[in-house]
Amino acid sequence: MRVGHFMRQLLCLSGLLAVALAVASVAGDADAAKKKKEPPPPPFTRPEIVLSWINDYRHNPTPERLPDAFKAMREQGQFKEVEQAGIYVGFIAGVIGSNPDKAEKLIADMFPMPPPDQVVVVKAIAYSGLADWKELMGKFVERMPARKVIIERYLYGKLPVLRDLPLDSPIAVDANWGYYFATGSSEPIQRLVRTLAWSRDRNDVEKLTIGSMVKWTLAQNASKDHDLLSYLKTSLPHQPEAVEKPLAEVIEGAETFELAQIRKEALASIEELKTKGSENARNFSWWGQAGQTVFALGCVAAGVMGQVYMGVPCVVGGALSNVALKYLAPAE
Repeated sequence: MRVGHFMRQLLCLSGLLAVALAVASVAGDADAAKKKKEPPPPPFTRPEIVLSWINDYRHNPTPERLPDAFKAMREQGQFKEVEQAGIYVGFIAGVIGSNPDKAEKLIADMFPMPPPDQVVVVKAIAYSGLADWKELMGKFVERMPARKVIIERYLYGKLPVLRDLPLDSPIAVDANWGYYFATGSSEPIQRLVRTLAWSRDRNDVEKLTIGSMVKWTLAQNASKDHDLLSYLKTSLPHQPEAVEKPLAEVIEGAETFELAQIRKEALASIEELKTKGSENARNFSWWGQAGQTVFALGCVAAGVMGQVYMGVPCVVGGALSNVALKYLAPAE
């Protein structure tokens, strides 16, 4: 009896195993067929293709494409002015930081490159957030002898990493956005949200501009990124008073798609501060640093590029940056 019962159980288990294997086989065949049908991703032949990939990356990570994307960024001249390449630096840092087991190979595959472009790699490693980023940096010192000074400054703590980077410049804002695009992490968003208090500053044109820039980019991205909008809503009750009101306005703008009001208020505030006669307000040479920032307020470069990609800077390269600056800077 016991033997017979045992045999029946064994046969039953064997049958279940056979069914499971058959299902797995069918699923595997279906996955394989699906992969065969999927067309290969488009090569990074134009800046908008790179930006589209950056925008979609956090939803569908493909870190193996980073070296090719890096090469395209270089060839398209995105690193000519490092101060205007914050979005790319932050994004590369995020991909490296979220792939610690692949980080060394990803970086190695970016070489060779001219010394000026190596600055982007140095900053990306330092901004990656990896616990062993200094060791990783050390592995590439010999391949970047021309960058010895900046490497040493990062290694010895004389230059800040991303989490400590003061958010008083467009490159810092862009770098945090780039890191978010690569990871979907809330940490760079937390840092950006804190600067919303500056959007109400009436004494410092640079802080007012940065705060307005962050306010716009948060509203623009949150209007099309449900996860980001949910995070902003969750964080609202925990914000200090100086941040709570502008963040509520960001959420309202994102939910109603009334984004023009944010732009209108930003320009009015900047114009008002300029009219007060502040020396900083009269000196708009600082705007030239804005570079890649999404503070094109509605992506004025979209008409030039022909297409807008949600959340990604529409200002690509010097010519389009000039378009954005003319659009944004208060009238003389």
